Amino acid sequence: MFNWVFRRFSKDMGVDLGTANTLLYVPEKGITVDEPTVVAVNVRTEQILSVGKEAKHMLGKTPPHIEVTRPLTNGIISDYEVAEKMVKYFIDKIHEDGFSFVTRPRVVICVPLEVTEVETKAVEDAIIAAGAREVFVVQEPVAAAIGARMPIQEPIGNMIVDLGGGNTEVAVISLNGVVAWKSTTIAGDEMNRNIIQYAREVFNLLIGESHAELIKLKVGSASEMSEKIEFPMRGRDVISGLPREIMITDTHIREALSRSIRTIVDLIKMTLEITPPELTVDIHERGMLLTGGGSLLRGLDTVIAKATEIPVRIADDPLTAVVRGTGVLLEDEELLEEVVLPSTRNTKRKKRKKI
Repeated sequence: MFNWVFRRFSKDMGVDLGTANTLLYVPEKGITVDEPTVVAVNVRTEQILSVGKEAKHMLGKTPPHIEVTRPLTNGIISDYEVAEKMVKYFIDKIHEDGFSFVTRPRVVICVPLEVTEVETKAVEDAIIAAGAREVFVVQEPVAAAIGARMPIQEPIGNMIVDLGGGNTEVAVISLNGVVAWKSTTIAGDEMNRNIIQYAREVFNLLIGESHAELIKLKVGSASEMSEKIEFPMRGRDVISGLPREIMITDTHIREALSRSIRTIVDLIKMTLEITPPELTVDIHERGMLLTGGGSLLRGLDTVIAKATEIPVRIADDPLTAVVRGTGVLLEDEELLEEVVLPSTRNTKRKKRKKI
């Protein structure tokens, strides 16, 4: 009876709990939450002041008693308590027009490939503590491939490169499973740090993380552009301590990002080296798919295609591929049973009937 009540009043959801952004998908409604994974906490009272966009706007601007934190590092929960409260905030936000005392949704959530059993359990526990009645954990590149409509159920090689905020994952998927993969923490956040370091070393300018990210979006590129792009870089002069502004170009930022881009290209090559030959043939014919926010870096697909001699395409709306994949899984029970990871909360997950 209680299960019927929960199903009747709860909105099952898919969650992409990313290092940079958190997205929630609700069947029949689509993506209902798309917010930065940032939380502002009053350290005196341990009260959460704001979550998402509002909290991100506070970065670098708070007094000592307010701490703006990112509860995930490299795709893994680093602050369990804050992560739990953040997810609960988003779940309550989705159910705010319903009956909050019976909101116990089923949740499909993603984790990186290089995740331990302890880290997986932390994710499950946090989601259950936030109000879910059942949690299904899926590998992130698998969800991204499903969201991008790749035929992962077929006996063919599907290569996907998921460039997120905290990590970059390269996976070859066939028959609903990951056959070969590599992962690195060189991703969007590291590129921001590259720009911060470059500004200090080359221009003696201290800039913030948010400004570095804005510069990456405005003028960042992996290959030479047909037209020069300029953008003002603003920060504090290292020597004088006074505010200063300079104009930088796409050439500067390309130089700043070059090492990270080389690392990502090398990671893709290493994954291809350990891929079975039969699947390599499929990948050479079908190409590889880029997902995640990092795939939007100008010219990155061109650089990868040239280095690997394999066709490269960017997914439609690459930022939402993972969460759209969780949405597909919520509506396809058989596929969910095929790709879900073993639960760390129960030694044996029972086969469930379709709801």
